[in-house]
Amino acid sequence: MSSHNHIEIAVLTGDIVRSTALGELRLEAALVALENCAITQERWTGASLQFTRHRGDGWQVALTQPQFALRSALAFRAALRSSDPEFDSYIGIGQGRAPQTLPTDLNRESSEAFIKSGHTLDTIKASTDSQRIAHASQSAIGAATILADYISQGWTQAQAAAILYAITSLEDISYTYIAKQLGKSRQAVTKSLDGAGFPAIQAALTTLERDFA
Repeated sequence: MSSHNHIEIAVLTGDIVRSTALGELRLEAALVALENCAITQERWTGASLQFTRHRGDGWQVALTQPQFALRSALAFRAALRSSDPEFDSYIGIGQGRAPQTLPTDLNRESSEAFIKSGHTLDTIKASTDSQRIAHASQSAIGAATILADYISQGWTQAQAAAILYAITSLEDISYTYIAKQLGKSRQAVTKSLDGAGFPAIQAALTTLERDFA
């Protein structure tokens, strides 16, 4: 197939952490939180992320605007953590060419970005360190992902709930709006986001996305 029939995408492949210990009901709740987050992210790219479940506790999405890959991964972590403080997911991120038209069931796709994403997930799951989100690239985005993963692993449920609103790529969401949605004071939201390191994360994401090649 010619290059004209391919596009550059990012793929996120994940497995829920300690899924067996969660039990069926909580595992289902975690996957629903991820799927709802994927639907929300459609506004970032103007296209479906084709959220797909696999292997019981696994999941996968494809982003047609790969510059948002790290932002997307952090949004998924925020969605999980805000739903239940014990929820988390390993996430392997890969970027590469894929067919312009992807199948609704991403389990049927095996192009470059999917292979990189799957291999990266396998690597972090086999590692003895604490990393849970990793990017296949060894460039700046890979380094930024290591740092963002480390910072975001410490998010509390309240911090994640605020971040889930604030992390959108579309516009600056006011803290007053977030406070209203969460039924909290603006001061409480500010404290949550500052404590989570979100202003620095947001600045780093914006820089990476602006300079994306």
